Amino acid sequence: MRRGYVDSTWGQVHYRAAGEHGPLVVLFHESPLSSKVFEEVLPLLAPHCRAVAFDTPGYGASDPPPTNGFEIPDYADVLSGAIRALYADPDDLIVGGVHTGASIAVEVARLHADQVRGAVLSGVALYTPDERAEKLASWAPQPQVDLAGSQFDWAVERYNRIWPGLTPAMLQLAVVDVMSVVDRYNWGYNAAFRHDPAPALAAITSPVLLLDAEFDLLADKDAAALETAPAARLVSLPGLHGQPHLRAPEEYARHLVDFVEEVAR
Repeated sequence: MRRGYVDSTWGQVHYRAAGEHGPLVVLFHESPLSSKVFEEVLPLLAPHCRAVAFDTPGYGASDPPPTNGFEIPDYADVLSGAIRALYADPDDLIVGGVHTGASIAVEVARLHADQVRGAVLSGVALYTPDERAEKLASWAPQPQVDLAGSQFDWAVERYNRIWPGLTPAMLQLAVVDVMSVVDRYNWGYNAAFRHDPAPALAAITSPVLLLDAEFDLLADKDAAALETAPAARLVSLPGLHGQPHLRAPEEYARHLVDFVEEVAR
């Protein structure tokens, strides 16, 4: 696996990549984490495709947007530029994403409609307007940052609550990532809550694999996603409470590779 940066209109975008041949698979992570969540997945994809995972602007090691308030299509436009900077004009593109990353992926697919061969999405945020308003009001409050370290207690409590049955390694990854961007951790979250992915999802005419965990926070939206995407099917990984790329990276990668080989044929 290799790491690097590309320039964008918002500064530098950081990426992790593996693989030298085959279709191009581009992965986008959930808020407020980073491409580190795909570290175990990328080497498993490398024998079958060129795989790259970007840090969403403002997260991980990518520079942030100029200000708060940009929308998911803006993030997708910047990340589309990052794709082109690395791979010129790919004609065998497969996009994938988790939660916020899924919303970004469908908008990237809209921008690359002629080149996208498929999409692999985990947790598409097909909220109702009332659900969006509730999430904007309550899901991502700004924590207090003080010398007592209450911000760390907040992050530990948060991930123990929203990721049931997580491992110590998952907790470490999540807390370190969110603390590194604590002043802007909710920028991408709130952009995702303002965004309706349905029109872009409906516009994807190539195959869509909904690759989800059985008990994911957004698993109840899979039925709507199946109805929205013209060529979608669902694979639900049993017993998982979310984060299939972290909890079951081998199984997640196996399904993704099968899908890549199918659409490549």
